[in-house]
Amino acid sequence: MKHILSVALVMAMAGGVAAHEVTVDNCGEPLVFETQPERLVVHDMNMTDMAFALGLQDKIVGLTGITGWYKTSPEFDTLRGDIPELAPKYPSVENIVAVEPDLFFAGWYYGMRPGGDVTPETLAPFGIKTMILTESCVHLHKDRPEASMDLLFDDILRLGKVMHVEDKAEALVSGWKDELTAIEAKTADLPKPRVFLLDGPADAPFTAGKYAIPNAMIAAAGGLNVTRDMDTSWGRTSWETVAAANPEFLVLLDYQTGNGAADTFRFLQEHPVMSQTDAVKNERWIGLRYEELTPGPANIQAIAKLAAAMRTGLN
Repeated sequence: MKHILSVALVMAMAGGVAAHEVTVDNCGEPLVFETQPERLVVHDMNMTDMAFALGLQDKIVGLTGITGWYKTSPEFDTLRGDIPELAPKYPSVENIVAVEPDLFFAGWYYGMRPGGDVTPETLAPFGIKTMILTESCVHLHKDRPEASMDLLFDDILRLGKVMHVEDKAEALVSGWKDELTAIEAKTADLPKPRVFLLDGPADAPFTAGKYAIPNAMIAAAGGLNVTRDMDTSWGRTSWETVAAANPEFLVLLDYQTGNGAADTFRFLQEHPVMSQTDAVKNERWIGLRYEELTPGPANIQAIAKLAAAMRTGLN
């Protein structure tokens, strides 16, 4: 009888361990967690915003890639509290290992580069798992679907599942979907303006292709991304190609340094071909921040702002 009870207890304990095992998709590969991560490092403002939205501050032992590029908001600083920044731009393996995390949340060209110093393979020997931002998977796996708002929804749900706050993640996603439905209802029967997104002045424009979330955001706001056929997420095209598409509205990435998006618009006003486009001639543009244009909670309000700006023509 004692033997039977002992076997039953072992089986029950084993069942309990299995019940807590979590598996999520990670660029098409399974990422398995036998236990909940207790020490998390997050790269970039957009992914940090995801973690903050889920209330994970007590699990975050470090951030990377924040102050080297961006001006943070008072709201972000309040939510961050005393969480340290381990590296202002891209981290090294040493930066990450020093705080002994069990999970690194980052992406390709969001804290990691293919073949670079920090990758899932270089972190694994230290017992650190890497959850990869879904938008960035296309850099290693070209067979990906065109961008949709599921890039945000699925990553929030994955992080919520891994960190055992699924209910909070599901509530967030449900609310965001309701907000998007309301926005789309207001623009459904309106003409779709041609929209071009620009990440700062350059010899060749850096913009969002079919796999980047702004492609889905522009569509959700009632517009048509003129670079939607670019077979990449973020990448470069030519000024002549953009001008030939004659955008009617501009989304200008605002790093909040200097005069930000206003400086970018002045660059376009002085540009030999872009100055002749409808968007520039009619001064129809909006400045949106980095975290609003990369997958993260700020996307939803950014879509609302973009939809309103396109309807009114105000910047």
